[in-house]
Amino acid sequence: MRPLQISAETAQKLAKALDVPIEQIMHIPQHILVQKLVELERQESESN
Repeated sequence: MRPLQISAETAQKLAKALDVPIEQIMHIPQHILVQKLVELERQESESN
C-alpha cells in the first residue's frame, strides 16, 4: 500500500478535525480521509 500523497498542512488539518495524533493519519484508510476532507471543505464553505 502506497503512503498517502497529502501535504503536511492537510495532514495537520485532518489530525485536528479527527482529534487524532498526526502520526495516526497515515494509517487511516484513504477513502475515509477523502470523505473527511470533503466534509471539512463543506463545513468551511458553509461558514463563509
